[in-house]
Amino acid sequence: MTAGSWSNCKMRDVVARTPSKVPEVTLIFWIIKIAATTLGETGGDTVTMTLNWGYLLGTALFLSLLVALVVCQIVAKKFHPLLYWATIIASTTAGTTMADFADRSLGIGYAGGSSLLFACVIATLGAWYWSQGSISVATVTTPKVEAFYWVAITFSQTLGTALGDWMADGTGYEHGAFVFAAGLALLAAAYFFTNISRVFLFWAAFILTRPLGASVGDFLDKPVSDGGLAFSRPLASAIIAAFIILCILVLPQRAGQHPGAAETAA
Repeated sequence: MTAGSWSNCKMRDVVARTPSKVPEVTLIFWIIKIAATTLGETGGDTVTMTLNWGYLLGTALFLSLLVALVVCQIVAKKFHPLLYWATIIASTTAGTTMADFADRSLGIGYAGGSSLLFACVIATLGAWYWSQGSISVATVTTPKVEAFYWVAITFSQTLGTALGDWMADGTGYEHGAFVFAAGLALLAAAYFFTNISRVFLFWAAFILTRPLGASVGDFLDKPVSDGGLAFSRPLASAIIAAFIILCILVLPQRAGQHPGAAETAA
């Protein structure tokens, strides 16, 4: 056995023996993920717009919360659903404020903000692959890989926010939601009927669920004259948060293997 083969065998053995601290990717995962992204949109807007903190202070608040939760997630010895989803919500809320800061406060617009954030996602995934030889979430079992995972998650959430705002600005919230839902349907079809990399499909779906949630969030809290339902942001956030908590408490979740597990040692 060559040194390379021995190294790959050891990597597979470590992944198999080390408990994962991220949930198995199932339909339940995607339901909660979309709800979390919607909460990220309404919650972020509540702080930056309703409470008038502004994008810079809002970003500082949610990034601080995100860092604290990521540290807790990394230190944890096993998968804790409430902790994991609290960290996801913090990342999607921080993503909302960061995307708004890039698009509006920096003055680079939706196209510029989306391009910058896309470059950040690619750079993060590239660094992760260069360091570990895989970007499969099946390998999220060590502190170093967890750090890459949460950086990639945060940039993906932020990119999704920028894409959602860009689409909503051009076509309206309901049309934007339809476009991203159609994109997710195509990815689902690719998952069931093609041999396209499961790792690629996971990250593509993860990014697209964010603008879908952003479009739904905008639809809930924007004025009727702008195509929304005119719910107050705090009320919409409270309803979505209650739904997420109910899902976490009632629907079964477990740490497990993920799409692309067979590609871990690529």
